[in-house]
Amino acid sequence: MTEEKFDAIVVGAGPAGTSAALTMAKAGLNVVLLERGDSPGAKNVQGAVMYTKMLDEIVPGFWKDPQAPVERPITEQKIWVLSKDSMFQVGFKSEKWLKEPYNCFTVIRATFDRWYAKKAEEAGVQLFTGVTVSEGIKKDGKVVGIKTSEGDEIYADVVVAADGVNSLLGQQLGLLDEWTADEVALGVKEVLSLPREKIEDRFNLEQGEGTTIEIFGENTRGMLGYSFLYTNKESISFGVGAKLSHFQKTGIRPPDLLEYAKAHPMIRRLLKGAKPLEYSAHLIPEGGYNSMPKLFADGILIAGDAAQMVNASHREGSNLAMTAGRLAGETVIEAKKKGDFSAKTLSAYQTKLRDSFVIPDLFDHKDLETMVEKHMDIVAEGPELMAQSLYDYFQVDGRPKRDVQKAILQRLTKNPAVRALIKSELTLKNEFSLVKMGVKLRLLLWKLTHGGSL
Repeated sequence: MTEEKFDAIVVGAGPAGTSAALTMAKAGLNVVLLERGDSPGAKNVQGAVMYTKMLDEIVPGFWKDPQAPVERPITEQKIWVLSKDSMFQVGFKSEKWLKEPYNCFTVIRATFDRWYAKKAEEAGVQLFTGVTVSEGIKKDGKVVGIKTSEGDEIYADVVVAADGVNSLLGQQLGLLDEWTADEVALGVKEVLSLPREKIEDRFNLEQGEGTTIEIFGENTRGMLGYSFLYTNKESISFGVGAKLSHFQKTGIRPPDLLEYAKAHPMIRRLLKGAKPLEYSAHLIPEGGYNSMPKLFADGILIAGDAAQMVNASHREGSNLAMTAGRLAGETVIEAKKKGDFSAKTLSAYQTKLRDSFVIPDLFDHKDLETMVEKHMDIVAEGPELMAQSLYDYFQVDGRPKRDVQKAILQRLTKNPAVRALIKSELTLKNEFSLVKMGVKLRLLLWKLTHGGSL
């Protein structure tokens, strides 16, 4: 490894780190990108859906690259709520998502990350893999470089820490504490081989189209979490996860939860005949805005999972990471022009994040999981209650519709969990405000249908 001083060191070759490195290199900065895995993507676990706009801002028209490792453009997105033997679903499908610039693609992260890192190398970034950063180097209180576990020292004007949910660098520098079990989720995932034709027939897709299904309810056995099922070209990505604290409380093993979710009758038929290709497990930052560390200090910026940049309620992470990485890179470019890498100058990064969608989205959803956790009884009982209500509603059994609807309403209002939920909503401040009541009703519907988020 070279002994020269760099303009910037980026730790972690995931979406955040590579975005930062690529942005800076395109502006002519001398950048080194360090990845602890044997290759970019080797340590990453994600569904994975890649949103077009955020990547297009860094690699314009990336989908036109013959080597771009995109699987299928997503034309349909569904949400399922499962009881033990039933399923309620809502969804949206649009032909608009088949046209440029698309909305999002499914990807295989190991393949995608290697391609993305190669784009950074083509822009001039020096990539080193198999490198674990053990600590930051400080001089007069300012971060001036890093030290690897092998004892190598590398120096730069600024360091961008994008080293994932267990950010050893951020912890060592005192910018963040080790996350608690309430601040992270544990997800397990399989990639399952299935022929292209079977995928398209089974999911009612035209050639090349893709679908995503986010699944809540019975599949997480009462824990706060969800499952996902995404279609790739010739495989399916299926995974499930829940808050780590809930795994600890229940004693459920993540691999057992995965098998339990796969065995549900509504999921089993979609996975029939699919052969496992890959199994992985990973911690996912879940604390969001309330757990975000300080994002800048003298000589350092933090981005991506290391900074809790995951919108759990919308199941978004890579898009926030890419935008944060790009904005971190732009901040370093401006600091380079000034010749000033102090916290005062680097604070522009946080301002940029506030002016983007990243911090507003995290802020707007900062208390949602906490509110849902106050009503875990409805998370556990809601899917079954909804399934029974819908079964009765659609069942033609000779009763007058008014009697059926009355029975459904009585069942709902007599349920202790529903009564407690309604009571808690009606005791909120300004309960007579029509606007706020509308928000409450939407939140109530969200709780009844989603049963939590990962």
